[in-house]
Amino acid sequence: MTGGVHPKPQRLRPVVPAVLALGANLGDRAAIIHDAVDALARTDGVTVDAVSTLFTTPALKPGGIDPDAPEYLNAVALIHTILPPHALLDAVNSIENAFGRVRTERWGDRTLDIDIVDYDARELDDERLTLPHPRAAERGFVLVPWLDVDPDAVLVGRGRVSDLAGLASDRDTVVPFSADRGGAR
Repeated sequence: MTGGVHPKPQRLRPVVPAVLALGANLGDRAAIIHDAVDALARTDGVTVDAVSTLFTTPALKPGGIDPDAPEYLNAVALIHTILPPHALLDAVNSIENAFGRVRTERWGDRTLDIDIVDYDARELDDERLTLPHPRAAERGFVLVPWLDVDPDAVLVGRGRVSDLAGLASDRDTVVPFSADRGGAR
């Protein structure tokens, strides 16, 4: 361009992989998780690559399994994103809020929970976000669905997901969801 204004070069944001864990134990759990995945796919800067089978798990509270609370459905989604970690957190929190997520009780019953389990194998710990998710390495309800979509997965700083899943104390309570049986074990 002669005599004109030269356009400013654009910096492209890298596309990075991330792992999201989804869970719901209130309402039409299967529909909520499927609709949440659709909402993720419509999010600017996010591409959903794979979604695990749905798994049924008992409700886990700070004191352990709560047999009186509704069971969870859990899934894992593998995505690619150009969003930085905190922007991805804002996006998933917005989706949770759109599905009526209320945060009144730690580990309380919920219509939808979306956790960032892994973001480009990065480690991060600040007031808003810890990566990888601090308890993912111990939770069969995250690890088993993750293996369903990525049998060779590795959780940064923790090891192979298949090894971690074998050690998870709740691994035997994670069972494939059966709509025919209403998800009962």
